[in-house]
Amino acid sequence: MSPAPGRLWIKDPIAVFGEGAERGLVVEGRTIAELVPAGAEPAAPCSVFDASRHVVLPGLVNTHHHFYQTLTRAHPAAINKPLFPWLQALYPLWARLTPDDLRSAVRIALVELLMSGCTTAADHHYLYPAGLERAVDIEVEAAREVGLRMTVTRGSMNLSEKDGGLPPDAVVQDEDAILRDSERVLNLFHDPAPGADIRIGLAPCSPFTVTERLMRETAAMAERHDCALHTHLAETADETRFCEARYGCRPVDLLERNGWLVPRTWVAHGIHFDDGEVERLGRHGVGVCHCAASNMVLASGICRTVELEAAGAKVGLGVDGSASNDASNMMEALRQALMIGRLRYGADKVTHRDVIRWGTEGSARCLGRDDIGRIAPGLQADLALFTLDETRFAGAHDPIAALVLCNAHRADRVMVGGRWRVEDGQPVGLDLAKMIADQRQAAKRFA
Repeated sequence: MSPAPGRLWIKDPIAVFGEGAERGLVVEGRTIAELVPAGAEPAAPCSVFDASRHVVLPGLVNTHHHFYQTLTRAHPAAINKPLFPWLQALYPLWARLTPDDLRSAVRIALVELLMSGCTTAADHHYLYPAGLERAVDIEVEAAREVGLRMTVTRGSMNLSEKDGGLPPDAVVQDEDAILRDSERVLNLFHDPAPGADIRIGLAPCSPFTVTERLMRETAAMAERHDCALHTHLAETADETRFCEARYGCRPVDLLERNGWLVPRTWVAHGIHFDDGEVERLGRHGVGVCHCAASNMVLASGICRTVELEAAGAKVGLGVDGSASNDASNMMEALRQALMIGRLRYGADKVTHRDVIRWGTEGSARCLGRDDIGRIAPGLQADLALFTLDETRFAGAHDPIAALVLCNAHRADRVMVGGRWRVEDGQPVGLDLAKMIADQRQAAKRFA
């Protein structure tokens, strides 16, 4: 019999991060049709991709990023500073951002993520200087071009220096403009259906950059449109002090009194929670994105991942902005989460399988998705395939563990929705050299 149209057997990989797929899996259309256990064959004839050199993971899911920051990596104005001074140094530079700058930055961030094995990303774009009112549209266009799934969060800031907030006036918008544009992009782009390529989230930036009214109105809009809510929360002790001085409460209390302690919410960082707050977040099913690299660079602290997950919170991973991480690599994010987790909890309390799970299924749950993040029949065919041919893997015995412990950082093949988007380590159908040249040219304006 000839192969059935559209059926591809990813055959006999070295290892698969999933049960019952020892001989690989079958992709049909955009989804995983079946798993092939040891000693078995697919149920029907298939075309074959020989995966005998590959270790197969579910596509990695990045739940927090700031794509525009690829323009200000390792910037002298911000090196060696904690969060608040770091932001104050960079806000005036970011105020120069134009649509062309953003387009270049977003493409680079997306391709960098894709090449690391990431198939879904959430970007938190909160910066809206004059002329950048269509930032979400630019990100959606770039995501479709590169081929990643995205939750593009329509971020916002309306509390500037003159109001007692942190950002300068030039990068904030008024409340009504924010709400109008949030409604616009939800109506244009948000797709809540399973298998969606683009979803919209709503993401007031942080307690020190937005008003309580904006948080309440945003939560109500998210409920009407069935979309996710996102914000930075409890990243630094400075933030806690700001909330106590301005609002008379801690950051988690601020979420609760504005209608944000709900399962559609996921927060970035989540470092400075006390035991009671960990329990409350878990009880309400809130997600927390652990950004290990950024938290180490800015010396913000360590997310309480183990306690949060035990309490019932969803735990995912994110690379965070390319100016506080200086990379957009999800495999590096897994390794950093493993190392900092072991430092905090002990060598046997956070395993390589834990961080892979956080960076796939856990991250998907943070985004409100149950159609990605695992290798299982009926789920989207989002896959990352890694080889073990480099010197860094020489002598490695456990292939799944080796990807994390031996510091894999680049996938050989990446599939999104049944389509190869990376082949032989290179993005398919994209002029990567031109993208890099365009981004370098744009970055000169931020020197």
